[in-house]
Amino acid sequence: MKIPMIMTPGPTQVRENVRLARALQTTNPDLDMEFYEFYKETCERISDFLKTENEVRILSGEGILGLEAACASLTEAGDRVLVIDNGIFGEGFGDFVTMYGGEPIFFKGDRQRAIDIDELKSFLDEDSDFKYATVVHCDTPSGVLNDIGVICPLLKEKGILTVVDSVAAMGGEDIRVDEWQIDIALGGSQKCVSAPPGLTFLSISDDAFNAMEVRKTPIASYYCNLLVWRNYYKDKWFPYTQPISDINGLRRAIDNILDEGVDSLIERHHKIAKATRNAVVHAGLSLYIKDGYSSTVTVVEVPGGIEDKKLREYMLEQYGVFIAGSFGYLGGKVIRIGHMGENAKVDKVSYTLFALQRALEHFGFEAEQDMVKVFLNEVEK
Repeated sequence: MKIPMIMTPGPTQVRENVRLARALQTTNPDLDMEFYEFYKETCERISDFLKTENEVRILSGEGILGLEAACASLTEAGDRVLVIDNGIFGEGFGDFVTMYGGEPIFFKGDRQRAIDIDELKSFLDEDSDFKYATVVHCDTPSGVLNDIGVICPLLKEKGILTVVDSVAAMGGEDIRVDEWQIDIALGGSQKCVSAPPGLTFLSISDDAFNAMEVRKTPIASYYCNLLVWRNYYKDKWFPYTQPISDINGLRRAIDNILDEGVDSLIERHHKIAKATRNAVVHAGLSLYIKDGYSSTVTVVEVPGGIEDKKLREYMLEQYGVFIAGSFGYLGGKVIRIGHMGENAKVDKVSYTLFALQRALEHFGFEAEQDMVKVFLNEVEK
C-alpha cells in the first residue's frame, strides 16, 4: 500500500526515530521496576514540555479518553459545570458532563472567533457557581484558538477548577500550565507531538486530585478514573497493563520536541501558519474563522461549485496528499490543512499548497496568486 503524505490536523506524519522506538523489545510493565522508572521519567519530560510541576500521567487511549476521564473523575450528580463553547469539541464536553450526572451550563461564543474575554467576565460576574469549567484550546474542526492564558486565571479567581483540551494545540501553541493555573491539561500523541494515535497524556494539579478525593460518591468508571493513578509510583502498581511500544514512541517524540526546544517549535508553527493563511487569502480563497487563528490548522471555505470530497480525492489520487474536510455544522463546507508537528515543515506545506492549487484549478477555480510563491516569500521573511 502506498502511503500518502498526511497533512491532516491529526494524525500527523511520524518521524523515523519514533517509529523505530516503537519497535524496541518490550518487558512486563507490571513487574519490571525499571519500567516504572521509565514511565515516571517520561511523565517528567512531559511536565517540562508543559511548563508545570503538576503530576503527569499517560493513559492508554486516544485523546478523547482524557476528555472523558477528566469529566468522569470530577463530576458528581448535580454538579454545575461551565462548558465554554465556541466549537464542536467545546460543545461536546457537555455530553461527558451529562453522562456522569452533572449539569452543563453553556457559555456560547461566536464559532468564527476566539472566546470574547469581556463577555466571559460579565457572565462570571453574574454566575460563577461552578465546580469546574471546560475550555478547548484549539477547536480542531474550525481551527479557532482560545486564549487560555487569560481564560483559566479568570476562572480560578472565581474558585472554578479548569479543564483544558489542548490536544490540537499542545506543541504548536504556547501552554504554561502552572502560570496559567490549569488544573487538568489534556494532550494526545497524534497531533503536534507527532507520535502514532493511541495515547492521552495529561497534567493534574493538587486541587484537581483533592476534588476527586473529597467526592461524596465513587467515580463512576474504572478506565476513566484518574484518582487510581495518584500513587502508582509509590505503590509500584498500574491500573492496567501499559502499552509499552506506544510509550516508547511517545518518549522519543517528546525528546524530539525538547531537543528542538519548545520555544523554537512554537515559533516554527507560528511562522508556517501565518504564511499558509497569507497564501490562501492571496489566492482568493476565504478562511473560515475571523480571528483567533490557530498555528496548527488552517481551515478554508470550499469555493462555490466545488465539492470538498471530490477536491480532496483529486489531491490524493493525483498528488498523494491527504488533507481533511470537517464534520458537524462544517461538513462539506471547509477543508483543513494540518501544519502541526512533523507536518509543520516548509517543504511539506509548500507541496500541499501546490497540490491544492492544482486541484482547485482542475475544478475551475482560478487562483489570483500562486500559493506556493506567496507562502515561500512569507516564510522566508
